[in-house]
Amino acid sequence: MGWGKVSSLIANIRKKTTYLREDFMLISKKMSQAINEQIGNEFNAQLQYVAIASHFDRESLPQLASFFYKQADEERQHGMKFVKYLVDTDATVHIPQIPAPKADFNKAEEAVQHSLDHEKKVTEQINNLVALAVEEKDYTTQTFLNWFVSEQLEEVSTMEGLLRVVQRAGEENLLYVETYLAGHNSTHSPQGQQP
Repeated sequence: MGWGKVSSLIANIRKKTTYLREDFMLISKKMSQAINEQIGNEFNAQLQYVAIASHFDRESLPQLASFFYKQADEERQHGMKFVKYLVDTDATVHIPQIPAPKADFNKAEEAVQHSLDHEKKVTEQINNLVALAVEEKDYTTQTFLNWFVSEQLEEVSTMEGLLRVVQRAGEENLLYVETYLAGHNSTHSPQGQQP
């Protein structure tokens, strides 16, 4: 058998394997597309938190910067959970284009409010994924998404709490927020949980 025939045989096997994988995905194409979109949303959240963290870094507010850098790491982990889920279900990962994050903030309150609004938007996106899984009777995806539903409750609650602290302190007293976060991080941050 010549090299051309071997090459043609390999190409045909790859084609058939691709068809088989698409026929036996554990989730629908519609669900796969929605999860791919959510991967982009999670990585967008990661970049938004990096932008906010760097804003606080420039303002010499290391505790606020650290808080948002940790949030960015967590959002990356969320995105990777979705990537792994698609791989595990034999779906194809297509990461969408991610828009540039907002980078300029006039006040700390504006940055934290923007974060809270973003977390509420992500919560809505997760809820939409759950609704799609229910509609499609996709119990595997419903089970997978349960963790994200609980996580979003924690994310929104954490951001609402930080916003209240920033509002109480006011822009002139952000060092109080720094002290609060330093104490909060050292006494309320078990491994693997948010500050």
